[in-house]
Amino acid sequence: MNFNEFKYTRANIPEFQHSMKEKLSALKNSKNFSECRKYILEINKLREDFLTNCDIAKTRYNMNTADSFYSEEVEYINNIMPLYEELVSEYYKLLISSPFIKEIENEWGNQLIQIANLTIKTFSPEIIEDLKEENKLANEYSKLMASAKIIYNNEEYSLSGIGKFTSSQDRETRKSASEAKYCFFIDNAEKLDELYDSLVKVRTTIAHKLGYKNYVELGYARMLRSSYNADDVKKFRDQITKYIVPLSVKLRDRQKNRLQLESLKYYDETIVFPQGNPKPIGNQAFIEDTALDVFKDLSAETGEFFAMMKDSNLMDLEGRKNKRVGGYCTYFYKYKAPFIFTNFNGNAGDVKVLAHESGHAFQAYLSRESEVLEYISPTLEACEIHSMSMEYFIWPWVEKFFGEGGNRYKFEHLSGNINNLCYMACVDEFQHMIYENPNMSPSERKSLWRSLEIKYLPHRDYEDNCFLEEGGYWQQQRHIYIYPFYYIDYALAQICALQFWKSANDNRDSAWSKYIKLCKAGGSQSFADLVKLVDLKSPFENDCIKTIINDITSWFDSVSEDHL
Repeated sequence: MNFNEFKYTRANIPEFQHSMKEKLSALKNSKNFSECRKYILEINKLREDFLTNCDIAKTRYNMNTADSFYSEEVEYINNIMPLYEELVSEYYKLLISSPFIKEIENEWGNQLIQIANLTIKTFSPEIIEDLKEENKLANEYSKLMASAKIIYNNEEYSLSGIGKFTSSQDRETRKSASEAKYCFFIDNAEKLDELYDSLVKVRTTIAHKLGYKNYVELGYARMLRSSYNADDVKKFRDQITKYIVPLSVKLRDRQKNRLQLESLKYYDETIVFPQGNPKPIGNQAFIEDTALDVFKDLSAETGEFFAMMKDSNLMDLEGRKNKRVGGYCTYFYKYKAPFIFTNFNGNAGDVKVLAHESGHAFQAYLSRESEVLEYISPTLEACEIHSMSMEYFIWPWVEKFFGEGGNRYKFEHLSGNINNLCYMACVDEFQHMIYENPNMSPSERKSLWRSLEIKYLPHRDYEDNCFLEEGGYWQQQRHIYIYPFYYIDYALAQICALQFWKSANDNRDSAWSKYIKLCKAGGSQSFADLVKLVDLKSPFENDCIKTIINDITSWFDSVSEDHL
């Protein structure tokens, strides 16, 4: 089916509650595993229909945040979602107390029970109103970002649209466009501070009501982190500080020299090459058609997958007014269909983000026949392995997108990922400290951010931009507002993806075979077990980054400036 033909029906919450309670009662009273299995599948069918309608509404709203109908539907969904979560919590309680728990684990593995245990610890009827408030505040932030009207050269641009000027080859254009962009954040500083303050407080309230010391503990449970804790993540950040930050500093210094600048300013960071960053040699339609050819060459599975996505209109790639910023992949359970949402703006990031989200979508496509909803997609840090690794697997074909700029794309891609690892660690430590000290004032939060930037991003020079120099940069990072503790998942996955990159350089067929195995496993195992399944080294092992840093450094050393 074409996405435009997907029918949206507002979830009737009383009817849904009634149907779910009937099935839950039947599950509770199952006389044998055959009955138990039957009711689990029927409960999953109800959840599939409910979640599909919710995701259709959210996707169509994100495509046009000025659409009043879907705006109202998303507001309604945000209000009823805690009621849905209450029923799912009841379902999970029945699973872990079932007399047939051994049979459940034999049938589907123990990850479902692990998820059930963690999820139960994140919900209580007592927090329903707090969850509604959290959803409302997060939606307000998304709407604020989507509503941005940045006036530049007497024209109006969105946050995505201004990007073509902030990455302009002309330095004065970059600077003036960046200043225009941050005027939006300065003008909305009070609202941004107020939203985040409210989010921190409501999340802390929820954590305390559920018996947690702070939101850090609850946040990890919400992220379904069953195989590691905050101490493990700190050790991982320490590895980034030891191995990645020094390499990033060298790359930034190399960038400064390449651009023949006395100092690299914040508005210069997006410019990697003096002759200009590589750009696709065609428009959006060209990128889509080229991606189809590339995925056909990559493997039979990826060719079939991307053709289906393209033919069924399961991608919205165009950047436009009133469209939500950013990119993501979602999944419509009822139709067994993934959906890719991005904002193309004419630069190299268009190819990268399409490969990235295609990695997510491809994994969901390979897992689409799973009977367990929880297994369609793994926990988020494992999800990002699929997406980030796909970015590297298309390297042999990048010239198809960039022509002679292929080498420059690879250099920009890999160096950008190294630099981003430092930023991801910065975001993560910031969030840990915020939620461990929830009564910080807005100015204290900004001061904390700036101190962490100096630790992880020591090259950064904000020149005379007071908003950024005082620590406001983080307010454009939507994950901090909407998906707390998610951002380090990108870093964990990047280290795994770099292992695939190294493996593919040694034996491409073997690396691809392991990648397919990982995708097909979906969410049937924990992060630690999935990593072990395909012989990757856990990022939490003290020498993990050490095992790949020499290959990465050697690759950069092998690329002379004359060949960029």
